[in-house]
Amino acid sequence: MNNEKIHKAAILMLALGETEAAEVMKHLGPRDVQKLGAAMSTMEPIAHEDISNVLGEFNTITGQHSEYGTNSDEYLRSVLTQALGTDKAASLLNRILGDADVSGIESLKWMDPASVADLIQNEHPQIIATILVHLEHDQSADILSKFTERLRNDVLLRIATLDGVQPVALQELNQVLTRLLSGNESNAIKKQAMGGTRTAAEILNFMGGTIENSVMDAFRNYDADMAQKVMDAMFGFENLMDIDDRGIQLLLREVQSDSLIIALKGAPTELKEKFLKNMSQRAADMLREDMETKGPVRVSEVEAQQKAILVIVRRLADEGQLVIGGKGDDAFL
Repeated sequence: MNNEKIHKAAILMLALGETEAAEVMKHLGPRDVQKLGAAMSTMEPIAHEDISNVLGEFNTITGQHSEYGTNSDEYLRSVLTQALGTDKAASLLNRILGDADVSGIESLKWMDPASVADLIQNEHPQIIATILVHLEHDQSADILSKFTERLRNDVLLRIATLDGVQPVALQELNQVLTRLLSGNESNAIKKQAMGGTRTAAEILNFMGGTIENSVMDAFRNYDADMAQKVMDAMFGFENLMDIDDRGIQLLLREVQSDSLIIALKGAPTELKEKFLKNMSQRAADMLREDMETKGPVRVSEVEAQQKAILVIVRRLADEGQLVIGGKGDDAFL
């Protein structure tokens, strides 16, 4: 969700009331819960007009859809832990869900990155790598940013060279998480083919340029061919040139103009023109004017807005709404 959608969702949750909001939140994922919870906790007093507008928009959107995804247990755990803390949430979950176990990996998914980093930073780098490939890539990137440069590079190198997760490694992983986390012993995790250069590349996509350069130098020193594979799999803001016009038009409907103005500050002229040609003449003229009048922007802010847009691109690609052309015949995002 972009910032405007998060803000609207927070207004909706506050307007619905506790019981109804809890029912809605059961259908969200851990990362969206964290963003929504943060927005709700910092919400200023809301005007009646804003509430009416949000409810009206919600009514219009829901009238167009009849199916919603499910995974309520996982979401409920995320919501309650975010809102109440681990101990209180665990007590309430026992009453709501009975004896259902919460796996160690799922527990980490609804913890903030700093807390996860504190928990696992003293474990063997191979164990850390095995844990991180089970998490969302942006969460793994945030966790890695809390590590020392040496540990971060070591872990990412192990992720890039990881060829699936073997049963012995999973058993050790469960033992580590059982020791680190309170509560009952985790359920066994099924063997999954995770890790590899693609996973390392997708995690690096969420990290800043300085960290990225350090990691890539470490990769090249270890294995130049593998480093090149990681580079080939990475997806940067410039790769938006590979999206067709229909995809750009779809992306423009999802991205706020303020975010786009800042993101395009550091973009090649060709990419700026690609966005402009897919707007109406009036919208293109306004964007050009806004970019010209926009004062200096920190590089870190430009990178942050570009990464936020890339998150939207990945979501749209995962939903099958647009395609990014990779090297060779395969499409990737």
